[in-house]
Amino acid sequence: MSLNRFRLKHLAESGNRGAQLAQQLLATPDRLIGVILLGNNIVNILLTQLATYIGYRVHGEIGVAMATGLLILALLIFAETTPKTLGAIHSEKVAFPASFVYKPLLVITYPAVWLINFFANGLLKLCGVSTSDIDEDSLSHDELRSVVSDSSGDFGRNKKTMLLSVLDLETRKVEDIMIPRREIIGIDITDEWDEIMQQLINTSYTRLLVFEESIDQIIGFFHVRNLARHHNNDDFDIHVLKDSLRIPYFIPEGTPLTEQLVNFRRERRRHGLVVDEYGDIQGLVTLEDLLEEIVGEFTNDPGDMHQEIHLQDDGSFIIDAGIHVRELNQAVNCELHTDGPKTLNGLILEHMQLIPDTGTCMLIDNYPIEIMKIQDNAVKVARLTPTRIKFKTD
Repeated sequence: MSLNRFRLKHLAESGNRGAQLAQQLLATPDRLIGVILLGNNIVNILLTQLATYIGYRVHGEIGVAMATGLLILALLIFAETTPKTLGAIHSEKVAFPASFVYKPLLVITYPAVWLINFFANGLLKLCGVSTSDIDEDSLSHDELRSVVSDSSGDFGRNKKTMLLSVLDLETRKVEDIMIPRREIIGIDITDEWDEIMQQLINTSYTRLLVFEESIDQIIGFFHVRNLARHHNNDDFDIHVLKDSLRIPYFIPEGTPLTEQLVNFRRERRRHGLVVDEYGDIQGLVTLEDLLEEIVGEFTNDPGDMHQEIHLQDDGSFIIDAGIHVRELNQAVNCELHTDGPKTLNGLILEHMQLIPDTGTCMLIDNYPIEIMKIQDNAVKVARLTPTRIKFKTD
């Protein structure tokens, strides 16, 4: 009964005969318990009668009392506590060999076991309990996460982190990892052609968004490799550029990352524009960003060349307030809440309910934060001390 059902299933599918028999026995726990208790009680009753007989023959009525006391002690130590503790600690070593005995024994004693279970199950039904109500071997999202978190052995920290990240994809949305609208780099098709060519030649990205006058007027995505096909020719112009564009792909902002990963594969896409309920563009999501949620940073994103976090001598951090809260938590090991605004700027504005002045200090989730720079009605730079202030309560 103390066997790990998931490990048991794995061993059974791997061809372990003992595990297969144990799995068959556990499929009908009422019969298994019946045959075990049938044999257990037969042995205990016979031992009781034998001890009583021997005690009476040796010392009379006093011998009966002595035999009863000694038998209770012996049964508790040698027949109950010791073997059952051993079985609980080394369940597989005990259960698998035992299953070779229980399986044929169940066949031999089936009539007696059936009769016992008939009355026992009938009594349970009178109490409103059905023997068919067996707990399913299934785990919820949180239970599975706990199993992975508490797993030990030759598992590897990196593998565990990746598995936990996969499970966390279900609870994260595309807006949690998207590149904000203001940070999207693209080509304005209305610019001078020389400026467009310089941007294409000097870009460090493989795909660029192309729009007309404003990012709200998206035309499509241009793959920079198409430039190489025409670079040695003089036929690459604005018309060829437009013909090379791929129709933009839009993603609702509430889409879970697990679903979006499937959507990227089905649509054969690597980029998507996140839109809100009004159809306004909120940001950009790439397949690389999504995969990095599982395996960690593995690309040399040019955007990463701009340091968003600067450690100070006093242990505080000067931070670009446009950083995502989740990234900030991971980088400086703090626990700012992530169920609200996605950026530090949004978190501060939500807390203050107004545009704060430079030098304003506040506590968010008990972390001291100071406003260093305000620009365009937004917090641009802030100082955060990654040590929570604890308040004493009377």
